[in-house]
Amino acid sequence: MVQQPNPGQLRSSGGVEEVASGAEQEGEKDGAQAHGNLIRPMLRMEHQPLVRGSSSPCKLPSWTLLLTVCAIGIGGTFQYGYNVSIINAPTQHIHKFLNETWSSRYQKELNPDLLTFLWSVIASIFSLGGLCGALIGGSMAIRLGRKGALLMNNLIAILASILMGISFPTGLFELLIAGRFLIGINSGVGLCVQPLYIGEFAPKHLRGGLAMGTSIFLTGGILTGQIIGLRELLGGEKHWPLLLSSSCIPALAQLLFLPWFPESPRYLLIDRGDELSCLKALKRFHGSSEYRREMEDIQRECFALDGEKPKKPWQLFTDRGVRWQLITVIVMTIGQQLSGINAIYFYAIYVFEQAGILAEKIPYVTLGTGVCECLTALSCGLLIDYVGRRCLIIGGYLLMTLWCTVLTFSLTYQELYSWMPYLSMACVFAFILSFGLGPGGITNTLTAELFVQSSRPAAYMIAGTVSWISFFTVGMLFPFIVNGLKQYCFVVFLLECFFVAAFIFLIIPETKNKSFLEIKKEFHKLNFGRNARKKETELYERRQLQDEFLKNSA
Repeated sequence: MVQQPNPGQLRSSGGVEEVASGAEQEGEKDGAQAHGNLIRPMLRMEHQPLVRGSSSPCKLPSWTLLLTVCAIGIGGTFQYGYNVSIINAPTQHIHKFLNETWSSRYQKELNPDLLTFLWSVIASIFSLGGLCGALIGGSMAIRLGRKGALLMNNLIAILASILMGISFPTGLFELLIAGRFLIGINSGVGLCVQPLYIGEFAPKHLRGGLAMGTSIFLTGGILTGQIIGLRELLGGEKHWPLLLSSSCIPALAQLLFLPWFPESPRYLLIDRGDELSCLKALKRFHGSSEYRREMEDIQRECFALDGEKPKKPWQLFTDRGVRWQLITVIVMTIGQQLSGINAIYFYAIYVFEQAGILAEKIPYVTLGTGVCECLTALSCGLLIDYVGRRCLIIGGYLLMTLWCTVLTFSLTYQELYSWMPYLSMACVFAFILSFGLGPGGITNTLTAELFVQSSRPAAYMIAGTVSWISFFTVGMLFPFIVNGLKQYCFVVFLLECFFVAAFIFLIIPETKNKSFLEIKKEFHKLNFGRNARKKETELYERRQLQDEFLKNSA
């Protein structure tokens, strides 16, 4: 006889109340027992299924979790923010270097148009490298592991730093271009693998806050680059090669610290089938008293995937089961890049000048924008697991819509009223705060949560590709948009922000404190329509079979 499920242990499954017949359950049970590789004898002795509600999870992350996020972030998204930021400080010095190198090499002056082209290549080749990094990041994470991919990625950063550092003494600006391309690859891989890694080892009740480490280190990299790039430090004419080659310091720091921390437990069990290493990693991350809860969650996902191999990006486009998750990620990623944050930074200098700030003091005021981004990323990390993802990201986009509206009016009537420049400056900081609390921090977190293990690396490859293409497109088209529309360009951005907020409100469910399988189930009705009930029934029966299998195996 098959033991009837305990109603107190059943989770909601979208209104599905049917229980499979005893014969069907017996047949499925026999098939499940054939998968002996799921739980080995060691696991049967080590793991005892928990009774739901028997204990509440710890509300604070362990030191191992926090330190692992720091070790991952310093060589991950920190590199992206840092290298986006430091290239602005030595612009004039690099122009001079290009002129002098060209003159000494060809005995003639560098044409101004060619100078502009070379500088554009140096600046934009970073985006091309980032796109390449996004395309290979998921494959690296599958073949080398999440931790191994990040460690290997640091070798690219060190090589890039060497090339950029020796470009000036050797008189070869081609090395500078090659170095920028390689550091772009490093940033693309880091943006792909870091949120993937953190999202997999973080417990679901702390996943949002820990995943915000991606944005915290990114904004920290931007702020650090702004500070190091000041002319009093490494932004002067003599030290700019050191500034560009300083990217090796975060890479060396990660190579030093990350090896001491475990690999992703989900990757170890689901992708590699290494239960012993998975258990050891879980104990390191969550402690001896909490790891069983996480092991149950990973086992359920492993059982549901039934040996499914990691998917390729093109396979996601033909998989109906992830259709709306994929649409959601693409819309959010494009929305983040086209939200107007680049326009805000472009107009920031003009707004500060109109407010009466001296030109030589503007770089120090600009540091305030970096501080705002860091503070909002930290605040979002503290709020996300309490307020929820939907509230923060929808609220962020709606507030950005408001500030775009106000800024359009304040820039239009800038000359009429003496207080208008100060209103514009307040809008700049308010927009940055809203961006950090909403799309700036939560987009990457949601990408990790909307997919199960077999689809997640491919989803990050797609999201990264869309992000870098959007980043490059905005960089190319933005000057023309500004020249054509002037301050009315913010009308375009406010419409885009409002559209994305409406899309998220209508489509995306709340993912706070939910497992990856529970989130997948939320999308079943969107993905399968009338067939959703059948799919939910199959998932329900599979979960009941797994719970019984774990109980009998213990």
